[in-house]
Amino acid sequence: MSPHTPTRSAGVEVLGTLALAAPKISEFQFVKVRVDGEVARLTLDRPDHNLLNERMLCELASGINILGEQYNIKLIVLESAGKTFCGGIELGEYTQRRVFQLLDAFHCAFSAMLDTSKPLLVVVNGPALGGGAELAALGDLVVATPKARFAQPEIKLGVFPPLAAAILPYILGPKQALELVLTGEAMSAERARELGLVNWLVPEAELEKKVNDVIAKVTAQSAPVLTMAKKAIMGSLGLPLRDGVRNSMKVFLNELAELEDSQEGLRALVEKRAPKWKNR
Repeated sequence: MSPHTPTRSAGVEVLGTLALAAPKISEFQFVKVRVDGEVARLTLDRPDHNLLNERMLCELASGINILGEQYNIKLIVLESAGKTFCGGIELGEYTQRRVFQLLDAFHCAFSAMLDTSKPLLVVVNGPALGGGAELAALGDLVVATPKARFAQPEIKLGVFPPLAAAILPYILGPKQALELVLTGEAMSAERARELGLVNWLVPEAELEKKVNDVIAKVTAQSAPVLTMAKKAIMGSLGLPLRDGVRNSMKVFLNELAELEDSQEGLRALVEKRAPKWKNR
C-alpha cells in the first residue's frame, strides 16, 4: 500500500500516516448543527467563503450520517452562514501528498449526501462554486435566491469535477452538463431554475418564509414513507424504464404495504379526515 492510499476500518479513515476518526457533533468547528423537532439544520460556517477543507468535509459527512440514523428526524436542511454558500474545495494549503487526504474526505462527505435516507433540502443564497455547486446538485430539494450562481470552474485549473461529471447529466442533460464542465462559466440562479438544478427561486426577502413552507410540507408526511419514496426514486435512476418500475413496485409492495401509516392514510381518506401518523 502506498503512503497515501486510503483505507477504512471501524469508522476511522486512515489516510497515509494520519487517522481521522469521524468527529462528534459536539466537536464540530465549521459545521453548525441545530435540531428542532423533526428538522435538523446543518450550517456551513467557515469565513469568509466556506471553503471546504478536510476537517469541514469530515464534519459534514459525520453530521449527515449521525442525523440520518435518528428516527425522529424527517428532513435535513443544509444552508450556509455568510454571503457565499460555498466557494469550493480549499486546495492552496495542500501538498501533492496531502491532497489525497482532502479528496478522500470530499468523497466521504458527498457519499453521505447520496446515501442518506432522509430527504435533504439545500438552501443557496450566494455563489456555489466547484464543490459548493456539487453540494447543491446533491440536494433532493433546492431553494435559491437571485444571489445564487453555480459554477464548475475546475477545468480552468487543469482538472475536471468527477462528481459533477457524473451527476449533472442526470439533472441538466448532457449538453448543459458539458457546457458547465468544459467552459467553467457560471450559471445564474434563473437559468438553474429553468434547467431543474433549483426547485424554487424566491427573492431574498422571502427566502425564510419559503424554506419554512417547504419544511412544513415535507414534515407533514410520514417519516418512513418519505424514506421509501426517496428510495424508490433514487434507486430507479439510471435503470431502463421497465427495471425502474419494477424497482419502485418492489419497494411499494415489500416495504410500504406493511407500514401502519399506509393503512392509516387509507382509513383517513375513507373517513374524510387528516391522517394521524405514527411514523411506523
